[in-house]
Amino acid sequence: MKILVADDSEMTRMILQGRLTQWGYKIVNASDGQEAWDILQRKNRPRIILLDWMMPNMNGIELCKRVRQKIKEPYIYIILLTAKKGKGHLIEGMEAGADDFISKPFDPHVLKVRLRAGTRITKLQDELIAAREELRIQATHDSLTQLFNRSALMNMMTRELSRSQRDGSSVGILMVDIDYFKSINDSYGHLVGDNVLEKLAVQMKQCTRRYDAIGRYGGEEFIIVLPQCGEDEIVRVAERLRQTVCNQPYDTGINQIPVTISVGATWAIPSEQNCSEEDLIRVADTALYAAKHQGRNRTVVYKFIKDNQKEKK
Repeated sequence: MKILVADDSEMTRMILQGRLTQWGYKIVNASDGQEAWDILQRKNRPRIILLDWMMPNMNGIELCKRVRQKIKEPYIYIILLTAKKGKGHLIEGMEAGADDFISKPFDPHVLKVRLRAGTRITKLQDELIAAREELRIQATHDSLTQLFNRSALMNMMTRELSRSQRDGSSVGILMVDIDYFKSINDSYGHLVGDNVLEKLAVQMKQCTRRYDAIGRYGGEEFIIVLPQCGEDEIVRVAERLRQTVCNQPYDTGINQIPVTISVGATWAIPSEQNCSEEDLIRVADTALYAAKHQGRNRTVVYKFIKDNQKEKK
């Protein structure tokens, strides 16, 4: 656990550093409130602060208030370590956002147990954040492929169409389907079929940008949302993905399975064309059906037209 000691007294900082190092803590020192605040702006900031009340540039109370206003997560545990005494100062410090209050000169044993309490609280908060993140992932991601599930994907499309509507950019949609996937399941079993889906998910991530949205639409069908992409860009992405998949058989650990995909694609400029998520998916799905009808392992692109007619490209 890293602790920030913020005190304008060099002697106090030296005493605390000796004690805290002996107890196994890593120490970061600050000689005034502003320096302490600058340290808290860093990515790997301390999670516990031993904070003096009276300091130049920014006092301990001001720093407490700023921390509570500006830093929500992860939680920072603040102990005011000050020569001020009395119930009034204790109340003022706690109302400013401090978690604990110790008067100087401090008893090392009291400080040690208070730090243990702070450590427990920060660890519990980390566990809560991790559990919340796990629940969020479970609610928004497909359990097998770890891609967005259908509900989350539709929400991503809604946000992307709204953003494109505001800035006048285009948005592309790819609908990807594994060719003869039922035959893979029938011939090799569903566990191998699941492995194929997982490997395709990895390849889709590798062939797209980090801010493109990829989701499992259903079964062996996937949708990729490509912000700020028109016809040329969506064709390049679709063909790069298709060729990556078909160039080398999937190694499932037991079998080498040749896999190909068919891709239906479309794009639109929402600020110029009246389109919804369902409209774009409908056109991409029709293009995918055409790719299947033409022999599979190919990309077919249909341009989205404002009156909901599609134009083959």
